[in-house]
Amino acid sequence: MDVSLVNPFIEAVVHVLSSMACTEAQAGKPYLKKDNVAKGDVTGIVGLTGEARGTISVSFTEECILSIVSNMFGEKMRELNEEVRDAVGEILNIVSGQARRKLEIAGRTLKGAIPTVITGKNHTITHITRETVIAVPFKTQYGEFTIEVCIEG
Repeated sequence: MDVSLVNPFIEAVVHVLSSMACTEAQAGKPYLKKDNVAKGDVTGIVGLTGEARGTISVSFTEECILSIVSNMFGEKMRELNEEVRDAVGEILNIVSGQARRKLEIAGRTLKGAIPTVITGKNHTITHITRETVIAVPFKTQYGEFTIEVCIEG
């Protein structure tokens, strides 16, 4: 996988969380993901098509996403409910759109599908290609989350 495809998603997630949820996210060291177990308790995943195909996902720990969504909504979220799942899908949709715009400027055109959100301890993420999955861990003042990028072509 072309690792230059990962940077726009890193930049987009940092920008989106900062602007929508007053949350500073700091990227850790990217690594090759060897299994399909999510690193968080709630994951949004979106398929990408166009001149390349693949998937991107973002997995939040419960503590982290409850705080992020609380900031977004201006009210305390106490459980992983439908509102929180919808917010995860919307965060990922915006991240995907911003990253795809940056990729388009660089000459790579991708389209994004509608995000799917999965919840539960130790759930799995299945990426649609056989390409290497690049995972990037993030830390925030509320906890951790991880993005995964898997794009062929």
